[in-house]
Amino acid sequence: MYDVIIAGGGAAGFYAAIQLATEHPGLSIGIFERGKTVLGKVKVSGGGRCNVTHAAFNPTDLVNHYPRGKKELLGPFHSHATGDVMEFFETRGVPLKIEEDGRIFPVSDNSQSIIDCFLEEAERLGVRILKNYAIKAINPLGNGKEGWRVTTKNKYYNCRYLVVATGSNPKIWEQLGGLGHHIVKPVPSLFTFNIADDRIKSIPGISTQAYVEVLPNNHLASNIVVALKSKPVKKEAILTAEGPVLVTHWGLSGPAILKLSAWGALPLHALNYTFKIRVNWVPEYTSASLFGLFLTVKDVEAKKTILKTKPVDLPRRLWTNLVKASGISTDLRWADASNQVLQGLVEQLTQCVFRVEGKSTFKEEFVTAGGVDLKEINFKTFESKVLANLYFAGEVINVDAITGGFNFQNAWTGAFLAAKAIVAKEESLKDIG
Repeated sequence: MYDVIIAGGGAAGFYAAIQLATEHPGLSIGIFERGKTVLGKVKVSGGGRCNVTHAAFNPTDLVNHYPRGKKELLGPFHSHATGDVMEFFETRGVPLKIEEDGRIFPVSDNSQSIIDCFLEEAERLGVRILKNYAIKAINPLGNGKEGWRVTTKNKYYNCRYLVVATGSNPKIWEQLGGLGHHIVKPVPSLFTFNIADDRIKSIPGISTQAYVEVLPNNHLASNIVVALKSKPVKKEAILTAEGPVLVTHWGLSGPAILKLSAWGALPLHALNYTFKIRVNWVPEYTSASLFGLFLTVKDVEAKKTILKTKPVDLPRRLWTNLVKASGISTDLRWADASNQVLQGLVEQLTQCVFRVEGKSTFKEEFVTAGGVDLKEINFKTFESKVLANLYFAGEVINVDAITGGFNFQNAWTGAFLAAKAIVAKEESLKDIG
């Protein structure tokens, strides 16, 4: 018999357990983890450095990084957000640092610092960690008012409070659905774009600032019925993002692409991850202003070749590939380039269209959109509105964020408020007694 069983030995589960044990030392707490190890996602986060949270200290700013959960998390972030998380770790001997882009990491640059902190605190506070304890069933006792029964492979355990922090676990979602919760169908949220295109094929590792648009699938006008070929029409983009874009062996990644994948999780899934994007590799220029720059360069650098003269801030190898893609020969001088030729280069630089054929998981940091319907959660306590004494924390609910420490922040906040609510119930019972 446990007072509290926490399903899931990840970030949210440990954070909840430590908060509970700290605020109410008499509680018997068990973390049930299905795998052989705990805190696996913490270990790989941020390239093994653990991107703990993000330096968005104003809750109103913080919620803007959540495609799903923005409205619901505003109140919770007023109770527990970035500064509170930093204090949690730093008072437990893990100094943190804020990097230039706002991401927050341990000073050690090693996720093991976070893992060791959790394990040491759990041991010190008497939290039991049970590995290889896959949960086969969860059943409410008296609609949850009398507690919960958690069944593993070999036996069952009763508890008064159940905190579900299992992340993207389809089996747990199925069980919660069977208990009356509505589960929003999960789809991938953070992923990179698979693109097979000669313009980027040979230059993996190149990174540059760019403006990216996801185009409607019917990008060519369907209502043009003249005898000539259809003309492309400028339609409103489905999604847009500006930021660093990274060329990879399989296509495009980087913050701008990941932002599109998060905000576009549902529409891109509906398109079966087959769509077109338009990239402006020089976002400080429009097509017109870039053409004007080229006319100036044509006068000033008349005798130089276009291939070797790069008048814009762009990686050399990308410039070379786009010049060649424009059909410009290696020895063509600026003076000899017609307006039509220059316009072709402008198009490659500011309206470079790629066809995306599929997606790839962003490293090991797999995130989904979907989970327990937000309408069925009390966001003051993270308790279920459907069943008593059932709490949620982390990605098990339909909240997800862009990359940068925001998904962890959701986990920390939910875990904290669930723990706080359980402690408040215990204190009220003590007062009654």
